[in-house]
Amino acid sequence: MQWGYNTNGLADHPLPAAIELVAELGYSAIAVTLDHHTINPLGDDLARQIAETRGLLTKHHLNSVVETGARYLLDPRHKHQPTMLSPEEGDRLRRVNMLRKSVDIANLLGAHCVSFWPGTPTDDAPRSEHLRRLVESLRPVIEHARKQGVMLAFEPEPGHLIDTMASYAELLEALPQELADSLRLTIDIGHLHCLGETPIAEQLTTWGDRLENVHIEDMRAGVHEHLPFGEGEIDFPPVIAALQAIEYRGPVTVELPRHSHIGPEMAEQSLSFLRQLRTES
Repeated sequence: MQWGYNTNGLADHPLPAAIELVAELGYSAIAVTLDHHTINPLGDDLARQIAETRGLLTKHHLNSVVETGARYLLDPRHKHQPTMLSPEEGDRLRRVNMLRKSVDIANLLGAHCVSFWPGTPTDDAPRSEHLRRLVESLRPVIEHARKQGVMLAFEPEPGHLIDTMASYAELLEALPQELADSLRLTIDIGHLHCLGETPIAEQLTTWGDRLENVHIEDMRAGVHEHLPFGEGEIDFPPVIAALQAIEYRGPVTVELPRHSHIGPEMAEQSLSFLRQLRTES
């Protein structure tokens, strides 16, 4: 396992400062959430941003994940919009193009994978139509990632069309086999607890052969709120033991998007907590 920290929890830091902080604390990975203040896939100086970031990652010996969950990157007024489920084809294409650009960025950074989520329905179409839109939108993203040699890690998200591991399995069934084989998995430990998909260790064992990326934080049942370790209800030793048992070697990144105001303290405390868990397991 590679302990990492997500830049969405360091949103008040320029990306170079966030990278240096994460490295100096002793993390071995960083999840870079593409955004206005990090790497902006829509920015005019994208090539410079990528080159600078890759240089810093190399200098500090950090593995990376490209995360795509910025709130207002595509629409400054509507959180996380548009998505692969949006009613208008042109809006869905905007999200698809942003994801393909994210794949390009990951390739140039040498990132471990691109992590992304499905989206929340905004119209009254039946689930079958939303699933059709998602499958249609995923095809060009998956095909582009395969050409670039970049791994895609799909994250079930509370409140989204694909929220649980059962609905992720539903998506895999809806995809043509050659596409499903290329769609890997991000598991958020807190999401499993939030939605009652427990024991968490069993879910990790069940999905271990597809697991590419892990988010970790504390959480309470039924409440989708990312919390610092110790402020929620999750029993973490069995989680770490399960990741070790399946020989998971990828990034495990702390995700605290509402704690940027105390980001350095949270990053330091989180790593201390995780290291102690590994010692005890």
